Amino acid sequence: MRLEEMTLALFATTNSLRILAYIPQMRKAATDENGASAISYTTWFLFLLAHLSTVAYALVNRADWWLALCFAGNALCCVAILTTTYLNRRGHAKRMEAKPGPTKPHPPRGFPEYRPSAPT
Repeated sequence: MRLEEMTLALFATTNSLRILAYIPQMRKAATDENGASAISYTTWFLFLLAHLSTVAYALVNRADWWLALCFAGNALCCVAILTTTYLNRRGHAKRMEAKPGPTKPHPPRGFPEYRPSAPT
């Protein structure tokens, strides 16, 4: 096997497996109870731009539809993570708004509530 064939096989294998690596992030973005707070919009948006630029490069500079398809799949996974994160955070914010806030405890009977006096 020539070096060019080996690097192509390595590239195809690792990028095919990378599609599977997005699944845990999608799942975390969907199920995190804190509104997917650990997911960075900036990071995933930059990954999305990098993948889209690779799609453009593959089509315009290389006329390589397989390379473009591979990175289009990566871009779609980034869109899925960003969308899922947005929906989770929006739902989390609505749940927090609907949740009643802490109530002020009543002072024990027989003891007046403490109120600081006004400065003199």
